[in-house]
Amino acid sequence: MKANKEIPVKKNEKYTVKVEDLTHEGMGVAKIEGYPLFIENALPGEEMEVKIHKTGKSFGFAKAMKRLTSSQNRVELQDENYTRVGITPLQHMSYPAQLDFKRQQVRNVMQRIAKLPEVPVFETIGMAEPWGYRNKAQIPVRKIDDKLTTGFFRKNSHDVIPMENFKIQDPKIDKAILVVRDIMREFNVKPYNEGPNTGNLRHIIVRRGYYTGEMMIILVTRTPKLFPTSKILPAITEALPEVVSIVQNVNPTRTNTIMGDENIVLWGRDNYRDSLLGNTFEISARSFYQVNPTQTEKLYQTVLDYAELTGEETVIDAYCGIGTISLSLAKAAKQVYGIEMIEAAVENAKNNAEINEIDNVTFETGLAEEVMLQWSDEDMKADLVVVDPPRKGLEPSFIEAVVKMQPTKMIYVSCNPATLARDLALLNEGGYSVEKIQPVDLFPQTHHVESVTLLVKK
Repeated sequence: MKANKEIPVKKNEKYTVKVEDLTHEGMGVAKIEGYPLFIENALPGEEMEVKIHKTGKSFGFAKAMKRLTSSQNRVELQDENYTRVGITPLQHMSYPAQLDFKRQQVRNVMQRIAKLPEVPVFETIGMAEPWGYRNKAQIPVRKIDDKLTTGFFRKNSHDVIPMENFKIQDPKIDKAILVVRDIMREFNVKPYNEGPNTGNLRHIIVRRGYYTGEMMIILVTRTPKLFPTSKILPAITEALPEVVSIVQNVNPTRTNTIMGDENIVLWGRDNYRDSLLGNTFEISARSFYQVNPTQTEKLYQTVLDYAELTGEETVIDAYCGIGTISLSLAKAAKQVYGIEMIEAAVENAKNNAEINEIDNVTFETGLAEEVMLQWSDEDMKADLVVVDPPRKGLEPSFIEAVVKMQPTKMIYVSCNPATLARDLALLNEGGYSVEKIQPVDLFPQTHHVESVTLLVKK
C-alpha cells in the first residue's frame, strides 16, 4: 500500500477480522482494507475479534481478544507463558500442520527468492514426540519478590517471567535448573541486576548428553568471584550425580550476549560427552552442538544419503564446528578437510577424531571463505563440498571459490530458508543444478526449519 494512504485502523480499537495467511514466523495475517495486521496465536481461516496495539505505515500488530471460529489445525495451548516469552510460538498449531508450514516456508523462498519453483521440496521430517527435545538450556537469573528466581524474558523486554517447566527442554535439564537455583538461594548468591549492572549470577546454563546422560553446568557471573564455591560445588554434585563438569563463565559487560570470553573450570572436566551416528564427541562450554540430538541424526543421515560416498572421494566440510558432520563423512570418504573459524572448536574436532580413531580427516582454523579461496588458488580438488553456515548464509567469495574448484556435488545444510534460497540462486548461476531439498524439523513448536539441499555440477 502507498505510504500516504490513510491507515484504516486505530490503536486500541477493536475489529473483527478473518485470518488469511501466516508470516514466516508463524503469526496470523489478516487485512482491513488491504492493510495487513499481524496477530499472535492465530491460524488461517479463523475469525476473531482483535485489538490494535501497534500501527505503522505499511502494517500493524493486533492482539487476539476473542476467537469466533477455530481452525481444524488448532490445538490447546500448553501454557500461555510459552507464547509470552516466545519459546513456543507455534504451540497452538497441530504438529502435522507445523510440518506442512515449514515445508511451505522452503517452497515459498524457492519460488520468490531463488526463482527455482521446480525444485522438489520433500515433506518435513518430524519427531514422534515433539516436546522435551532440547539438550541445552540458557536460563536468566534475576531477583523477583526478594528471591533469586529463574525464568525467561518476556518477548521484546528484559522482564523475567518466573518459569519452572519449559516443556521443549529435556525434563532432566528442567529439574537440574531448579536444583541449582535452590542451591544458589541456600547460599545467598546475589542474582544479577541488569539496570545498575550489580549482583553476580546472570544465567544458569545446563547441557546434557542425550545418549551418555553426562551433564555440564555453566554458571554465568558478572565477576570472577563466586562464593561460597566450597559449599556450592559439593551441593551440586551430590544433588546431580550425572554432572561431570561445572564451569564458571565471566561476563562483566552490560550486554544481551549471554556468555563472556573467560571460562573457569570449577569442578570436573572442561567438557561433557555425547554421541551422534555412532561417533563420540567431547563438547566444551562454548562449543556449538545441535540442540535436538535425535533430529540431528536424521539431518546428518540425509547428508550421508545425498553424498553417496564410495570411499574414493575427497570432501570439504566448511563451518565444521567440533567435527560432527566431518567425522560422519570420514567413515565413508577417502579424505575429509574441515574448516572452522573458532580455534577451541577445531581443538575439540581434532580430539574427537582421535577419540573415534578416525585418521583421514584434517581440520583447518580460519574463515571458510578465505580458506576455500586459498585452496582453490592452490588448485585443490574436491569431489564434494558440504556447508553448514550460520543464519547469514554463505559469503559471495565462498561461492566464487566453490565455482572455481568445481566439485562434482555440493550439499547445503541450512537453518535459514531465505539465505539458502539467495545462495542457491547464485550457485545455480555458477553452474550447479539444485536437485532436491529435504526439510528437517529440529525445533518443534517454533518457526525454525533446517534443510538439506543437494546440488550437482551441470
